[in-house]
Amino acid sequence: MIKPKHDIAHVKRTIADYFHRQVDVTVNLGRNKVLRFCGELSGVYPALFTVQPNDKNFLGKTSYSYAEVLCGSVRVKPVKKVSE
Repeated sequence: MIKPKHDIAHVKRTIADYFHRQVDVTVNLGRNKVLRFCGELSGVYPALFTVQPNDKNFLGKTSYSYAEVLCGSVRVKPVKKVSE
């Protein structure tokens, strides 16, 4: 059995630190399909978190569970600010 590096509590704390910040989201949809977008982490809840995409054509929010981040099917990282 492979010992995981992190637990679900660590993932929740990390995602909570990104609340109301711009994040890059990468979702593995399977069969060599990957969805990438940038948006604002708009909600942090006990079982899931929501991201509001910056794309004007996209209506609504997307929601992901912390387990998806833990397994690696969803990756969330903060957007690096460009210094002027």
